[in-house]
Amino acid sequence: MIVQPPPLIEALSAPSTMNETILITESEVQLRANLERTLSSLGYRVEAAKDSNGVLNSLGNSQGRIDAVLLDLYLDNLGGIDTLSEIRRFRPHMPVIVVSDVSSTSKVVDAMRRGATDFLTNPIGSDDLQSALYRALTHVKKAGDTPRSSNSVFFGQSESMKAVRQLAIHVGRSDVPVLIQGETGTGKEVIAREMHAQSERSGKIFLKLNCAALPSELLESELFGYERGAFTGAFQRKVGMFELADGGTLMLDEIGDLDFKLQAKLLHVLQDKEFKRIGGRETIRADVRVIAATHHNLENAIVERTFREDLYYRINVVNLHLPPLRERKEDILPLAEVLLLRHSGDNFLPIPALLRAALVGYNWPGNVRELENIMRRLIVLGDAESIAREIYGKIRNAVSKPNGPQMLSPIRKLESSGPILEQVTRAKQQAEADAILSALNSTQWNRKKAASLLQIDYKALLYKIKKLAICPKQTSAA
Repeated sequence: MIVQPPPLIEALSAPSTMNETILITESEVQLRANLERTLSSLGYRVEAAKDSNGVLNSLGNSQGRIDAVLLDLYLDNLGGIDTLSEIRRFRPHMPVIVVSDVSSTSKVVDAMRRGATDFLTNPIGSDDLQSALYRALTHVKKAGDTPRSSNSVFFGQSESMKAVRQLAIHVGRSDVPVLIQGETGTGKEVIAREMHAQSERSGKIFLKLNCAALPSELLESELFGYERGAFTGAFQRKVGMFELADGGTLMLDEIGDLDFKLQAKLLHVLQDKEFKRIGGRETIRADVRVIAATHHNLENAIVERTFREDLYYRINVVNLHLPPLRERKEDILPLAEVLLLRHSGDNFLPIPALLRAALVGYNWPGNVRELENIMRRLIVLGDAESIAREIYGKIRNAVSKPNGPQMLSPIRKLESSGPILEQVTRAKQQAEADAILSALNSTQWNRKKAASLLQIDYKALLYKIKKLAICPKQTSAA
C-alpha cells in the first residue's frame, strides 16, 4: 500500500516530486527517443519538439504545464541560442538546460550569458540529467515569488544546523568568499548551493569543481581553459570554469588538495579577478564568487607548508563548519524520510520502527551521503530487516574496536578531565548501552530478537543488560 508522506516531509522536501513535465528538443529521432525513455524512467512527464518552432509553439500552448526545457543548441530554424532568447522574452523564469557537444564551449558560454539555467554535454548520463533537472526545478524563481530553497530540510532541526543555516542565508546575500569545513559527506555542496540560491547571483550559473579529482595539469586547464596549440593534444580552444561561471558562483571542493603551485595562480585570480588561458595572451576578466570547501584542517596544512597562508585568508573571510551527523542525532530520521521520498517519488513508504532505531543508534562515519545510500538500498531491496541487521553489526563492531573511526566522537561527549583510558572505557560502555537499548526498544524488549539483531549470544545480552543497568524506563535516542 502506498502511504502519503508525513506533513513535515511534504512541507520541507524539494519540489522534485517526479510529476514535472519536461520539454525536450532534439532533431535526431533516435536521440530524442532515448531522452524520452530516460526521463520517463526518472518519473518525469515528457513532451518533445524537433525544431525551434515546435519548442516555441509547445511553450505558447502549454498553459503552464511545462516545468523545464532541455534545449539542444543545434536546432533547425532559429537555432538554439536564438530560441533561448525567445524563451526568455516571454517565459523569463522558465528553467532552460542547454545541451551541447564537447567542442561547443563558446556556444555554452553564450547560452549561459543569455540566461540558460545549466548546461549538459553529450552524451548525457542519467545521473547528470537527474541532477541538472533537480537543481533547475529547485532553484527556479517564479515571477512574484520570493527566493526559495529546497535545501532547508538538509540542515535539519538540531540547534547546530539551524545556526549554520541562518549564517549561510545571511552570508549568501553578500558576495564575500566563504570556506566550508566539515567531514566528507556532511553536505558542503548543499550549503554552497543554498548560499548561491540566496544571493543576487542565483539567476546565474553554479559550477562545482573537485580539486582532488584531477591532477594539477588537468585541473589548471579546467579552471582557466587553454588556447589551441597550447600543448600536445590541444586541438581547439577550451573555455575554463572561471570564464563559464562569469557572473555566477564557482565552488572549489576539496581545495585543501589543490597543488601548491596552482594555489599561487588561484590567489592571483581571486585578488585581481582576471587571468589568461593556458597558452593565451588575452587577459580575461571574470566576476565570479568563489566558495571553497574542504575536509582537511587547513591551519595544520599551513604549518606543514602544503597550503598557502595568504590563500587561506583570502578564501576564509567567513568560515562555516558543518558538524558530522553523529553529533546531531535528531536530524537523522527527518533526513532519512526526505531522502527516501526524494528517491522513491510517489512510492513513498514509512521507515519501519526496527530500522528507525538502527539508524539513530549508528554513528554514520560517511554522514549524510552514507545515509542517502542506505535509503536508496532500502528502495531497491525493500528489506528493512536485513539493512537494520547490517547496521547493528556495524554498531557492534564499533563497540569492540574503540579506536576505530566510529569512536572518534561517541554519542555522549567524553569528559574533559580524567585519564584517557577511563574516558575510552566510558565511551565504549555508553556506545554499547545505546546500541543494546535501540535493539531492545525496536523489538518491544524481546531479548531473543534483540540478541539476534545485535548478533550476540542471548546469555551475553542478558549479562550486558545487567552490567550496564539497562532498564525499560530508559529512553533511547530514537
